[in-house]
Amino acid sequence: MNRTLRHAVLLGFAATFAAAPTFAQKKADANTFATVNGKAIPKVRADALIAGQAAQGQPDSPELRKAVTEELVRREILTQEALKKGFDKKPEVQGQIDLARQGVLIGAYLNDYVKTHPITDEQIKKEYGEISAKLGNKEYKARHILVETEEAAKAILVRLSKGEKLEDLAKDSKDPGSKDRGGDLGWANPASFVPAFSAAMTKLEKGKFTEAPVKTDFGWHIILLEDTRELKLPGVDEAKGQIGQQLTQRMVQKHIDELRAKAKVE
Repeated sequence: MNRTLRHAVLLGFAATFAAAPTFAQKKADANTFATVNGKAIPKVRADALIAGQAAQGQPDSPELRKAVTEELVRREILTQEALKKGFDKKPEVQGQIDLARQGVLIGAYLNDYVKTHPITDEQIKKEYGEISAKLGNKEYKARHILVETEEAAKAILVRLSKGEKLEDLAKDSKDPGSKDRGGDLGWANPASFVPAFSAAMTKLEKGKFTEAPVKTDFGWHIILLEDTRELKLPGVDEAKGQIGQQLTQRMVQKHIDELRAKAKVE
């Protein structure tokens, strides 16, 4: 065993045995989980750790409580050592402690806000209807070439009109996500693209490419429509969880924005 690893193992055993006698002492009261070197560990810390594990699907068990006990003892030992070194007095550490405290308070507040403002089935059904209307009933399989100038796009159109294939010319495309696949964008809904691109693509007949370059914020496109198919959406019950989560996130963000708008900041 190398010296560094052996040293770490010895330190771990030393910490465990050093903590054991004080941990085994009788607890001062019902609010004390354990004591380490005479310092009480509040029971609420254990409750918080166990609740956090439960939220992640970990069932309560003797093994979990044993692990929580060891974790809290180790934390207390290290905290005591940090205090001896005066780290709690350092401004940068105090700032991190303040931020951590704020994070816990914010999480508790927002969790309570979500709990007291539940998303209803009516809201979910309404959102599902709006999403369905926006997505329509078709998916499109297209290829494209993206270039920086209109002149370059027109030059590609000339080459296409002479019989060259778009997938061969796509090697010079500025789109890194599709150039190595012959410009293939896969199956996608028009809502996945910027409006100008979608509008041009959905007007094409299968096997045809745009007769004029299409301008977007990314540059100039030549688009080839290869095929279309019916879009099959999941049912509202199947999508309920995901839509509910999105609505919750939107509701929380709106609440934060409203609080920010009312706040007096100087």
